[in-house]
Amino acid sequence: MVSPLLMWAIRMVDDLADDILAAWVEWRRMQQLAITNPSSPAGLAALDDYLLPRLAAGTGLPTTEWRGKTVLAATFIAATVGCSVNQVSGFRQRHELSTLQPGSCPLLVAVTGQINGRPWREHLDFNEVSTLMRQLATAAMIVCLYLTGMRPQEVQGLRSGCCPDPEDGSRHLIRSHHYKNVTNDDGQHVSAGEEREVPWVAITPVVRAIRVLERMVPEGELLFGSAHHDFARGRQRGGALKNSSMNLRIEDFIAWINRETESHGLQNQGVPQDPHGAIGLGRFRRTLAWHIARRPGGLVALAIQYGHMRTVLDARTSSGYGSRSRRGIHRVLDVETALAAADTAARLRDRLAAGEKISGPAARRALTAAVQAPRFEGRTITQKFAKQAADYLARDGLVLFDNPDASLICVFKRDNALCEPGPDATAPNQFDCRPGCGNAVRLDSHATELLEETDRIDKLAALSPQPLAKRLRIAAEQYRATADTHHATAQPAEDLS
Repeated sequence: MVSPLLMWAIRMVDDLADDILAAWVEWRRMQQLAITNPSSPAGLAALDDYLLPRLAAGTGLPTTEWRGKTVLAATFIAATVGCSVNQVSGFRQRHELSTLQPGSCPLLVAVTGQINGRPWREHLDFNEVSTLMRQLATAAMIVCLYLTGMRPQEVQGLRSGCCPDPEDGSRHLIRSHHYKNVTNDDGQHVSAGEEREVPWVAITPVVRAIRVLERMVPEGELLFGSAHHDFARGRQRGGALKNSSMNLRIEDFIAWINRETESHGLQNQGVPQDPHGAIGLGRFRRTLAWHIARRPGGLVALAIQYGHMRTVLDARTSSGYGSRSRRGIHRVLDVETALAAADTAARLRDRLAAGEKISGPAARRALTAAVQAPRFEGRTITQKFAKQAADYLARDGLVLFDNPDASLICVFKRDNALCEPGPDATAPNQFDCRPGCGNAVRLDSHATELLEETDRIDKLAALSPQPLAKRLRIAAEQYRATADTHHATAQPAEDLS
């Protein structure tokens, strides 16, 4: 559900933003022209020259929707031919154009963006520009929310210039404000918040999203200021977009995505209906934590999928997110990691009960951990739930971590780990899982996975050049030897009790 939404959000920012922003500049220019063009004989003659041939030929006239009716696009026509809006209205009355067939209002803006290798529009239409700007802003919002781990109010507080280009070529940093528990010397809440002592680390998609937003708002203004995001009406409202408005925009963006996928024949890239209801702003931080905790390779999966740097959410004593309070993104990450560990324990119990054997130096600890693993009730993150999750992960040597990439379960104990975890780590570096670690256990199903992978590699080696084939066969032999070792040493759970 969230994956295709993120894909389209990044596509909007990376591939379509230039076209949309160029159309926005042209749209505003034409709006100003239509307002200032005087009623003149030359303008009336140009209007007749523009519309009469189209009317005679029966070709589509430029139209727009107004109060449920299809009418002449007066603003577009006036700006295009150099007449006044009143002269367009007069033309409609003289020729009794009360009912019209919809016609396009093509902008003279080059279309450079592509979807699946083809231009995403033949032309951009005057009538769709404000809608496209709204969708582009929503896409940038989703990228910022999803790929930073920020709370919604922290994203709402971002201003133009918050993420300057580093002079030394290092990471981009976002200077943002936070509002929770910000008080003055008298203990009163400060509604304006305060700048975070530690900045957020911005990966490339986030930097691009911020740059797009900075092209929408004046320098120093809120990136999501209400006054600059009412593209259709231009109402001057104070403050940032509210949560309710942002939630509605996300749902509107999803509907727009599904219309686009339909028109481009890409139904498989649409955003399916979420069985849990509408996607709220809080879903993004939770989903980010879910990917880190549950995807194969753990944190490295995030690095591969999103371009994130490994240490951002891993080392709690490092810069960036690591030095933040655990009440922030780490609290959410702890919950998702604890839920994943509890699920791993449950699957281990089920497989052993089904008759699978277990091997590995940590087999006895794995059985103890599986028996002692709690069953977390519910999925809502409360303070009590977060504390339970943190306490559970702190049980060094008695927490189970599934590692499908290595076809094993890690019974994580810091002193035994060969993956070089930090001194306070509560989870292994799954991207650096090493053979011979004293925390590893395998089941019969893991050995089966290794043998299946061996067969796949052997087939690939048979079709590969000799140097590559040699390396592949060495890898296949290592997998085969690991599976053979398991079968030679594996025992039923009852024999280890």
